[in-house]
Amino acid sequence: MNFCHDLYQIPALSYLYRMKSDRFKGYLFAAIATIAFSNIYIFSKAALNEVHLAQFGVYWFFIAMVLSVAWLFKTGSHRAIAHLSKRQWLILGLLGILEILTTTSFFLSIQIIPDPAVTSFIGNLFPVILTGMGIVFLHERFTWLESFGAILALIGAFIISYQGGTTLADLFIPGTGVVLINAIFAATASLVVKMNVKTMTPELLITNRVVWLFTFSLIMFFVYEQSFVIPARALVNIAIGATLGPFLAILMIYYSFRYIEVSKSSIVQSLKGVFVLLGSYLYFHTLPLTHQLIGGGITIVGVLIISVSKARLGQKKQA
Repeated sequence: MNFCHDLYQIPALSYLYRMKSDRFKGYLFAAIATIAFSNIYIFSKAALNEVHLAQFGVYWFFIAMVLSVAWLFKTGSHRAIAHLSKRQWLILGLLGILEILTTTSFFLSIQIIPDPAVTSFIGNLFPVILTGMGIVFLHERFTWLESFGAILALIGAFIISYQGGTTLADLFIPGTGVVLINAIFAATASLVVKMNVKTMTPELLITNRVVWLFTFSLIMFFVYEQSFVIPARALVNIAIGATLGPFLAILMIYYSFRYIEVSKSSIVQSLKGVFVLLGSYLYFHTLPLTHQLIGGGITIVGVLIISVSKARLGQKKQA
């Protein structure tokens, strides 16, 4: 025991041990985030079947805000607020606006599309758009393998959303455009977060997110003149989903970014559709149509190819 401890005091071995430990933490956080985030689709869909979107938002983000603020103070990250620079305040404001646009479009798509698994499959457009934005704004490299993965993801998304209409309005299932808008805003927010996650703690970022979303939900609640009275079953679904989603899942994603590259975290997260499919079947006893399952499988393969290609490129750069 002492011999092993002494070995890890050697600088090179100590560095390798920490590196492996950090990598394990990163993948573990990404796995927890994937499972937790998958449940957002299930529990939010169940709640939105019973309540108005504004009612849902108030309860959902109030619970998430209480948890996030409590965690912010427990970790001591609240002390950093007094030392934020003007630029950091502007970034938090930009992120807040992006999160309102991203989250509103996300839950609208959940509400419009009957099967949560279908929403998740089409949502695999997100890494394709994120990769494209990385090329344009961050001047990242784009390999032929990533191009192939992106093409697969696009083909899969087309197969899932296609319904055989003769006009553009009838060509895709309702909600497809909303998912696309969500993917664009989500990719933009992810770029901003990735560029600033080292200078601002995950606890601060997640608290900023839910405060903005709760404030927006509260405004919409009064605009639509909704009631605070909702069914008990909807409240239970909201409580479970809000704990797993806007608190645990987002926090775990931010933590994973601290230990592993976004591309490696995305490899794990690309399996989200499988968990949503399983959860949707167990909770709602529904399955997507055959062509949607095929398209969903194609999008997952495409996203995996993109993520693995990015991870390999990152390893070559480190070497």
